[in-house]
Amino acid sequence: MSDYKNRIKELPFNMIIPNVVTLLALSCGVTAMRWAVQEKWELAVVAIILAAIFDGLDGRVARLLQGTSKFGAELDSLSDFVSFGVAPAFVMYHWAMLNYPKVGWILALMLAICCALRLARFNTMLDDEPRPSYWNYFFVGLPAPGGAMVAIAPLMLYIYEPSGIFASPWFVGIFMFLAGALMASRVPTICIKKLKISAKYMPMILVAAALYVGCLFTQFWLTMSISTILYLLMTPVGVAVFAKMKKSYE
Repeated sequence: MSDYKNRIKELPFNMIIPNVVTLLALSCGVTAMRWAVQEKWELAVVAIILAAIFDGLDGRVARLLQGTSKFGAELDSLSDFVSFGVAPAFVMYHWAMLNYPKVGWILALMLAICCALRLARFNTMLDDEPRPSYWNYFFVGLPAPGGAMVAIAPLMLYIYEPSGIFASPWFVGIFMFLAGALMASRVPTICIKKLKISAKYMPMILVAAALYVGCLFTQFWLTMSISTILYLLMTPVGVAVFAKMKKSYE
């Protein structure tokens, strides 16, 4: 018992910071549900977006500080399940599905369950044998943050343009179904952070990034909506690129 207490007292600070970032993501996911109950839809969506940002940072912070741990990996998965499985399902159900409780609840459950399956598969794949090198550029299925963004895309469109089409349970249901199905699937999706770009294209990339940031400041909801839909449409592109790389590898 004394050895255990000593290990707790001597926990390195560099291992604490990444877990704090993960907890910030978890807090955003839970807060999104609170704001959904209060019908503060913009704040609910912003909370999920912030959760995705914090989720993208915690792993990088852990690697930068050399503070990766098994505990952190498990905490990250639990946070992802709440923030990108439960929270989007809860928000979208309360926003558009209350008048269709049976179908709406089935879709909400599907979204949360598919996110859990995706995360469980990701965790077990870490212990699998090394995969071919071309898999380094792809995820297996849609990542949990990406799935959450696809699920809430109708709400972002509605915030930009309050149209009955965007709030239609059928329109919302399609996006929820696609998000869940793609997360649980084994469809290869492009891992953007692993892409390598030639130095000669960097000026154009920087200009495009500056324009994108400008669009976020001037038309945030439209830019986020279009970005999410384009991300969803990249799925068949990823499948085609994966098939080409696999064929050349063989």
